[in-house]
Amino acid sequence: MSSLGHTIRRFNRFELKYLVTLQQAERFKKAVRAYLLPDDHGNGAYALSSLYYDSPDLRCYWEKVDGVRFRRKLRIRYYETDEVFSDETPVFVEIKQRIDRITQKRRVVLPYGEALRLCNDRQLPECAADDKAVVEEIYAFLWQYNLRPVSLVRYNRQAFMGTDYDIGLRVTFDTSLTARTTQPRLHEAGSGVPILGENWVVMEIKVN
Repeated sequence: MSSLGHTIRRFNRFELKYLVTLQQAERFKKAVRAYLLPDDHGNGAYALSSLYYDSPDLRCYWEKVDGVRFRRKLRIRYYETDEVFSDETPVFVEIKQRIDRITQKRRVVLPYGEALRLCNDRQLPECAADDKAVVEEIYAFLWQYNLRPVSLVRYNRQAFMGTDYDIGLRVTFDTSLTARTTQPRLHEAGSGVPILGENWVVMEIKVN
């Protein structure tokens, strides 16, 4: 993840989540390896941290719980590496949107310091022309609902992707999920509360 310039910034897809046991996940991985390739990042295995934003009345959370057909959420996402995390570390600032069963994502890559200035201090960063519309949408979303950081979610992911015959297909397996709501910050190490038992895996199938 030394360079994120090649990353797709916008896409629409279906995302289907399943809660499975470790044993079921291992059997499924064994089957999909015959057809899919490890993700480019970390040879298919890496850790993720996501800092989620919400309104004072937790509007985004309750829209998710209530199954609102059109809903959005904002997060800063970091794909962890062995490099020292700093204000210059590239992160994604993402709006993830759900319309019925279709998931849409729009995101920009910013240095972590600039991402915080945008999301916490409401300071617009300099950005490429292709990213301007997304940055302005994030900025308006922040102001509209007075969004602020509310939770930090971390987990380990093993990911597989489709070949030229299955462009856009991704199958992921997430383990060791934890959440932290007290002073949630990407740049501070700290343990979170386990979300799932050790024997459970979140399997997700993502397809255009």
